[in-house]
Amino acid sequence: MKSLLAICLIVAAPFATSVWAAEKPAIVSPTAAVVTGEVLEVKDVESYTYLRLKTKDGETWVAVQTAAVKKGAKVTIENAMLMNNFESKSLKKTFSTIYFGSLGGSGKDVANAHSGVAKVDVGPINVSKASGADARTVAEIVTKATVLKDKTVRVRGQVVKYNPGVMGKNWIHLRDGSGAAADNSNDLLVTTTTTTTAKVGDVVTVTGVVHTDKDFGSGYSYKVLIEDAKLQP
Repeated sequence: MKSLLAICLIVAAPFATSVWAAEKPAIVSPTAAVVTGEVLEVKDVESYTYLRLKTKDGETWVAVQTAAVKKGAKVTIENAMLMNNFESKSLKKTFSTIYFGSLGGSGKDVANAHSGVAKVDVGPINVSKASGADARTVAEIVTKATVLKDKTVRVRGQVVKYNPGVMGKNWIHLRDGSGAAADNSNDLLVTTTTTTTAKVGDVVTVTGVVHTDKDFGSGYSYKVLIEDAKLQP
C-alpha cells in the first residue's frame, strides 16, 4: 500500500495531494483518465467541489479544486485519478469510487480568470465617477444591469485583477469604491481585446456595452459584464 501511494503522489496533480492530506487516503488507481459528463449534483466544501456526473458509462462522482460549476453543465475532468472507498470527512460520506482531477477546457480557463475577485491588495479604493451622460459607477452598473442591458456606459475604476489572453480576451475586474462586497456590487467584470492591456493598480475609464446573463459554457455564467470594452487612462 505504501509503495502504491508513493507512486500516485508522484504522478497525481497537486490537487489530489492536498485532498489526500485533508481526507482519509484509500486505494488509488495510478492511471490518469479523462472523465466527461453532465453535472447532476454539486457539493462544495472548504477547498474543493464534489460533482456527481452523468457519463456515457453511467453516473460517477468526481472532485476538483473549488469551482463555480452549476447543475446541468457539461464538464471535462482531466488527469483524473480513481480512488476506491474514499471517506470524505467534510461530507461525512464514503464514496465507493470517485475521481480526483482538474477541471479542463474553457471551464478551467474561465474559473482561473474569475475565481475570487482581487488577488492583489491594492488598498482602499475611492475613484471619482467618469464624466458624461453615459457615466455610471460600478455599483450602478451591477445593481441596474437589467435597465442598462445592451446600453453603452462609461465607468472609471481601479484594476484589481487582470488576466490576459483567456479564451481570446483580456479579463479585467474594476472597482471604484462604490457598492458592497456582500452582494458583489463593488466589482465589475470587463473584457477587452488582447491588444488592450492593463495592470493591477491602474485607474482606467472603460467604455462598452452592458451584457447580462452571459454564459461561457462549462457552468460559468455572469449576471453582468461589459464586453469588448475600450480603455482609456
